[in-house]
Amino acid sequence: MPLQNRVTPEGTIIATPERGLYMGNRGGRFHRPDKTLTHRRWASKAWITCRTSFRGRQRQIMNPRSYTELFFLDEATSLAAGHRPCAECRRADFNEFMLAWAARDGRTSRAYVEEVDTALHAERLGKASGQRRHKAPFKDLPNGVFVTVAGNVYLVKDRNLLLWTPAGYTEARRRPASGSAEVLTPVGIVAVLAQGYEPVIHGTAQDL
Repeated sequence: MPLQNRVTPEGTIIATPERGLYMGNRGGRFHRPDKTLTHRRWASKAWITCRTSFRGRQRQIMNPRSYTELFFLDEATSLAAGHRPCAECRRADFNEFMLAWAARDGRTSRAYVEEVDTALHAERLGKASGQRRHKAPFKDLPNGVFVTVAGNVYLVKDRNLLLWTPAGYTEARRRPASGSAEVLTPVGIVAVLAQGYEPVIHGTAQDL
């Protein structure tokens, strides 16, 4: 039986056999010794996205003495859930992300990690600790953002919306030329994407 450790663009953690392209964590441990989750869904404000392979390190998933490992279909999914790049295993991506975050305010040096983590924690959590969502015009959304349409979750990619599933993207529909979208990706990360940060998107998107 698969563990409950796969994160959706809506920020929920589900059980599914597919692992995806990235691993990450939410700042510590919130699983039990039997590898089931507690009532919590994070341990601190530091929600990060990591590579699945780094310097030959081997991990026991959900070790009783270690953090709760999470998995994402791709980087765009992790960003929608409010995670940012790891400063160790993804240093180049981390630096680019922090520069793009600061560039929103006209700054030329990298944003501080504590600044970003605090801002994202407020942006990603709404009432009852559910995902905070916001409205934005469809035409203004950069690639890599996630939206909901009629109860389904879609990735914005060029002129299309791609339907997300745990196994990949399975359907394309035209992005509306007008109107507002319900956006899952936190406001700060939308701005980072608008600054030119390009997240890794699962290969199934290329087939649509």
